Amino acid sequence: MFRSKAALLLGWIWMVFAALNTVDLVLRYRGPASAIAAVVLAVLTVLVFVTCLRPAIIITEDGVLVRNPLRNTFVPWSQVEEVTVSHSIKITAGGRSVRCWTPQASGRERATAARRARPVSARGRHQPEPARSKGEQAAAEALAGKTHADWVGEQIIERAEAVRRTAAAHEPTAPETGEPERVKVTWAPTALAALLAALILVVLLLVTV
Repeated sequence: MFRSKAALLLGWIWMVFAALNTVDLVLRYRGPASAIAAVVLAVLTVLVFVTCLRPAIIITEDGVLVRNPLRNTFVPWSQVEEVTVSHSIKITAGGRSVRCWTPQASGRERATAARRARPVSARGRHQPEPARSKGEQAAAEALAGKTHADWVGEQIIERAEAVRRTAAAHEPTAPETGEPERVKVTWAPTALAALLAALILVVLLLVTV
């Protein structure tokens, strides 16, 4: 599973903040003002869940699952045609493009990756190379000049190519009669349920206050 570490951290910090404030609102309920604060807190919590905690890219045996805020897109390995990374990761599969919500590559990350790719001699006189183990050195070389999103995109395309090579090596002599796997796009039940719950709270607040 690949996701934005910053978004994940922000999401869980907010969840802790929301839980503490919920307890405070319950213990110190003050009528309509507390009800309004509770609904605002609930709506913001749902938005944080949908945009920070839910999105992810999940690699499975059969394909890659892209979890965006409101939709899930499953792309079989046989359908992956191209993976490009700009600000976000875009997977071209089955004649359509799937843009991934996370991880993303910001301009700052690009600049940091570019500095990592530069030789030590070009980084300035006061930036010596720190001592690294063999594993750390290998990881640094693998990520040199790349953002997290670039690396994830490479993992997806490499896995797709490996699966296709394996399938070609074990291709049966008789042609397959079944339909080829297709890209599947579905609504995310948890995200829709959370948004519906927030909408219900807003309506109840407007009716009762």
